[in-house]
Amino acid sequence: MTATLKDVAQRAGVSRSAVSRTFTEGASVSAKTRAKVEKAAIELGYSPNALASSLTTGRTKLIGLVSNNFHNPLFLEVFDLFTRGLQARGLRPLLVNLSHETDPANSVRMLRQYSVDGVIVASSTLQPSFAEAFRDAGVPVVHSFGRYTTSPHVHVVGIDNIACGRMAAEALIARGHVSVAFLGGPENATSTQDRARGFLDALASHPDIKVSVSYASAYSFDAGRAEMMRLLQGAPAEAYFCGDDVLSIGALSAIRDAGLRVPEDIGVIGLNDMAMSRWESINLTTIRQPVAEIIEASIDLVVATIERPDRHPETRLFPCRVIERGTLRAASS
Repeated sequence: MTATLKDVAQRAGVSRSAVSRTFTEGASVSAKTRAKVEKAAIELGYSPNALASSLTTGRTKLIGLVSNNFHNPLFLEVFDLFTRGLQARGLRPLLVNLSHETDPANSVRMLRQYSVDGVIVASSTLQPSFAEAFRDAGVPVVHSFGRYTTSPHVHVVGIDNIACGRMAAEALIARGHVSVAFLGGPENATSTQDRARGFLDALASHPDIKVSVSYASAYSFDAGRAEMMRLLQGAPAEAYFCGDDVLSIGALSAIRDAGLRVPEDIGVIGLNDMAMSRWESINLTTIRQPVAEIIEASIDLVVATIERPDRHPETRLFPCRVIERGTLRAASS
């Protein structure tokens, strides 16, 4: 039978309240009592009930982890790092899939039912209103991979997508391309909008370079492949900034199936540097987004905000850089 708090109290020769205090963070208990209780707990194989503890502390240690793009392999890495990072701090992730959710109020109601201590919105496509809805409901929240702003309404941790768009454009300019294109994700996604803006801004001062823009229906392999197949029916550009690695990999599949060579016939640069991009069969030139650093900072901020809910919202940005591999030709000397 499973050992109970009462069993531990009897074995240790202390009151049940002493056992409860021993396993309640921040509660007062003498070193002698703590030692006796912990010894008895080990001998009996007792583990404190987390839900019962939450009734005493008012904290569930549950952190809602909200996202909406489970088709993108990058988020396997994101969820792995988030769950391990939260668990290492004694917190419990509650994963919520918002792939078909459009009303932030529904998300808030769902997570409040579980009495989460805080929420991390992990998405570059959800509108800022999703994270702000949690703030308005009094739930500590951080928007990871959110849109950069100098005056955030909630904590935002991520990258400057406009700067990344410029970086991609400069990489294509340096290679002497005279016809380039942006192949983005969903047109209504803030990350797509900002990456396109930076890309086009950087090329505005190069009127000799032909520029075009198109959008895939989602940040997914199938959407990237479908959009590139459509583009190949016309006159494709010499090189594409695909705005996301998984789009890039879909585009590469379409290009190669059409009998064209990469990068000799068409060059491709992505964004994220997810693990799959490093595979020898893909070997994607891309812009590295420092995912692990973003996640660590997000966890730091949500913990700090739980402790101090009136903490002023801040934006933490992490620099990106081009990772040279095999889907772009060498830069012009």
